[in-house]
Amino acid sequence: QVQLVESGGGLVQTGGSLRLSCVHSGGSFNLLPMGWFRHPPGEKREFVAAISREPSTSSYVDSVKGRFTISRDDEKNTVYLQMNNLKPEDTAVYYCNFVKWPDAQVISEIWGQGTQVTVSS
Repeated sequence: QVQLVESGGGLVQTGGSLRLSCVHSGGSFNLLPMGWFRHPPGEKREFVAAISREPSTSSYVDSVKGRFTISRDDEKNTVYLQMNNLKPEDTAVYYCNFVKWPDAQVISEIWGQGTQVTVSS
């Protein structure tokens, strides 16, 4: 049974930083590529970043390149999203999920509760 638990969100000012965590469980799913998605208020969920299996490579939506870094710790079944130089446009509920590489298509339609990121001006 797939379980996804996101954490680390919060309220920050423009230019601030946050590090999100996603603890994932799913047996054989655990070594699949992982992705981060976000759901801005009033808009549909969108892709943010993805990371492949070891040796890992990463992919990002253009709007976060140079600011966000995705990483993974397979021993802890955890994926991270380091977010620097945050902007108000980054405000959203952030979710993680198992994805295919490199197109970041979601494998499971079971989503976690997400973690709220709010960036104030």
